[in-house]
Amino acid sequence: MYDPVQLKGGYLAPGLALIFDLDGVIVDSNPAHREAWARFNRQFGLETTDAMQERMYGKRNDEIIRDFFGDGLSAEEVAARGAAKERLYREMVAERIEEMLVPGLRGFLDAMDGTPMAVASNAEPANVDFFLDRGRLRRYFRAVVDGHQVENPKPHPEIYLRAAGLLGVSPANCIVFEDSHTGVAAAKAAGMRVIGIRTTHVNLPGAARNVDNFLSRDLYEWLRVQNRAV
Repeated sequence: MYDPVQLKGGYLAPGLALIFDLDGVIVDSNPAHREAWARFNRQFGLETTDAMQERMYGKRNDEIIRDFFGDGLSAEEVAARGAAKERLYREMVAERIEEMLVPGLRGFLDAMDGTPMAVASNAEPANVDFFLDRGRLRRYFRAVVDGHQVENPKPHPEIYLRAAGLLGVSPANCIVFEDSHTGVAAAKAAGMRVIGIRTTHVNLPGAARNVDNFLSRDLYEWLRVQNRAV
């Protein structure tokens, strides 16, 4: 494992930018989300299967609610149920934020301070704000794009293209950190390089590298040889 603080400066080429998903990349939140969905769905007499849980990874809440409860709900009810589930989730994790951060994240962000960085997540705006503010992480990011700021959620590339535009960096010069298949597909469709974080899946096809977390030696060795695209 690497200590990123000891490597500060000199290993990321000028002109490159970093974009981070939230769930599974900044915070290892999927176990808590699984528990929250199971509790929430039980209020409606719905038992949440493993297959249902697997389908929710990387998706926006409106997609998950319609998947779990069918297409008969109004848009207002879909939004209300999604918001209620996320309130439950935030209540569950409010005292656990620091322990939920993916190992090495804070040191990595410190080491990359000065590099253009953004968050681009399908997550609800309240969840993005919750972790960035309570986790004291917002200062690292020049741009934040949540799932309500785009028409098309991942795997569509819109969210990553918007983040690159806000950073003022071409997509070819962006490196994305993702944990889901839909996220990797979105970043690749945007023309970006992808690092897979193994919090959700052991392997993410399409990622240039798959690493356990931000302490991985392989991550830093890979970053050292990345160059700005022509």
